[in-house]
Amino acid sequence: MTDTSKSSQSPWPELDFTEMQDTIETLHQWVQIVGKVRLKTMPWQNHSWHTTLYVTPIGFSTHGIPYDGRNFQIDFNFRTHKLLVKCSNTTEVSMDLYSRTVADFYGELFEKLASIDIHVKIYPRPNELEVAIPFYENTVNKTYNPEHAFALWQAMLKANDVFTRFRSEFVGKVSPIHLFWGAFDLAVTRFSGKKAPLHPGGMPNMPLDVMQEAYSQEVSSAGFWPGSAAAPNPAFYSYVYPTPDAFAQQEVRPKEAYFSPEMGEFFLNYSDVQKADNPEEMLYKFLETTYRAAANSANWDSGLLEKPAK
Repeated sequence: MTDTSKSSQSPWPELDFTEMQDTIETLHQWVQIVGKVRLKTMPWQNHSWHTTLYVTPIGFSTHGIPYDGRNFQIDFNFRTHKLLVKCSNTTEVSMDLYSRTVADFYGELFEKLASIDIHVKIYPRPNELEVAIPFYENTVNKTYNPEHAFALWQAMLKANDVFTRFRSEFVGKVSPIHLFWGAFDLAVTRFSGKKAPLHPGGMPNMPLDVMQEAYSQEVSSAGFWPGSAAAPNPAFYSYVYPTPDAFAQQEVRPKEAYFSPEMGEFFLNYSDVQKADNPEEMLYKFLETTYRAAANSANWDSGLLEKPAK
């Protein structure tokens, strides 16, 4: 096995969803469990920003969560393959990440939390998945390949760096760069400052009012998604809501980017970025030109929302 505890500057990793599928699906369930702990303990924020996780130099994190006069944090460490629970007034507790069922992971995590007097009750079923087996009954997803988990985190870390540069050039309302555990995508969203029409919803196992609040304002959103069994292709995406008819006809770069009429979004395959001579610049061009496509077709006030050109 590759020693994933050691790394230096490295190229973007290859991601083969078919090969990584079992680990991605198991990890997605584990991330949902941890995300739901944050959901139940954080003060509410607009567009569900209080629920998300973040990419860090070691993996994924809840960041600090206020709780009963204390502060705790849960971290996935993909360098040492452990889940860490840190609290401001107790010693750190941890659990190993290895091939185990979702039910087993769920049980041990809440035992660890209880051992440091953190008692949280979550809705124990996944969201945004067609099949929503209760976590405590899920013995289907049980694969954890350390190399696959490490590669997925490295890809998100690389994407996060480019997203950070892209985010900095917008002076209007813009989201953090965060990992939404529902669909398991890393995203950054810009806002026009105008209200949007009521969203029709449609995501499986997702309350309609949550969807409608999330899309209560006009947005241009971009992100990275590692794929699914139905669409086994890791990709970057970009969309605008509401979607003007002219959005699909806008010119975007690089030439490998394409528009999906079925999804109403632009996509850029991760493999094209990974193989590029300059992956960071290719991805940045995709983010910038698809945002420009959104702003132009939806008549956003660019002069008000963007930094002046130098």
